[in-house]
Amino acid sequence: MMIHHLNCGSVRQIEAPGLPAAHAVNHCLLAETEHDGLVLVETGLGLDDVRDPEATLGGDWVTMAQPLLAEAETAVRQVARLGFAPEDVRHVVVTHLDVDHCGGLPDFPDARVHVLAAELDAALAEAPSFRYRPAHWAHGPKWETYEPPAGDDWFGFASVPLTGVAADIRLVPLGGHTAGHAGVAVHDGTRWLLHCGDAYYYHRELTADPEPHPVLDVVQTRSEVHHDLRLGTQARLRELARRHGGEVTLFSAHDPWELDRLGVAAGA
Repeated sequence: MMIHHLNCGSVRQIEAPGLPAAHAVNHCLLAETEHDGLVLVETGLGLDDVRDPEATLGGDWVTMAQPLLAEAETAVRQVARLGFAPEDVRHVVVTHLDVDHCGGLPDFPDARVHVLAAELDAALAEAPSFRYRPAHWAHGPKWETYEPPAGDDWFGFASVPLTGVAADIRLVPLGGHTAGHAGVAVHDGTRWLLHCGDAYYYHRELTADPEPHPVLDVVQTRSEVHHDLRLGTQARLRELARRHGGEVTLFSAHDPWELDRLGVAAGA
């Protein structure tokens, strides 16, 4: 399976000790599958967000995040540059429905959208709000919703395969950030990639001696729905990286240095 790492929405510039300053990103995956067409993991910001951010993203979020609003960074434009049409994206998988994770849904109206049921319920109940914006699903997405499964079948985590998708792609509940937050595990044929969404924000949070980012930690703390659950999820991810780092590559949604280490320049 060919997997492309995309930045679908640069936001405010951040710094970290020993690393070059960089814009935080919205890290998405585009998987070319054998039987399921294109599968997009996360959408980042969409065309409507770029063209009318006040209406779709909300002024308070724009002020906080400072998005660059570049149309070339939208997933639909990057899909086109790779030689595909929007309808080739048959499935979209989202870790959650915060504005910067699902803003591109209207650009792929024919895709089935996979999400934990608790997340969709929270978004529909709370929108419009700072984090949930109804413009992103006003077109009526083809939702596929899932309940958190029992057991720990995936490296000690619960996971659920996607309905109607033959490729080995799973939702992995990672609680604490939102009501139905999940990671997305993708097997590329040789190893696993785990998109952790906003379960953590900065790669040094997963080291043996965790180090939060001074800016990103404020964002994740303010946006959490369950503090202890979020910290517990991070501890489990830290253990996953320690014990199974040779089998699973973990990365989060917004860390630009993780994106660089995966061989893709932010915005490319």
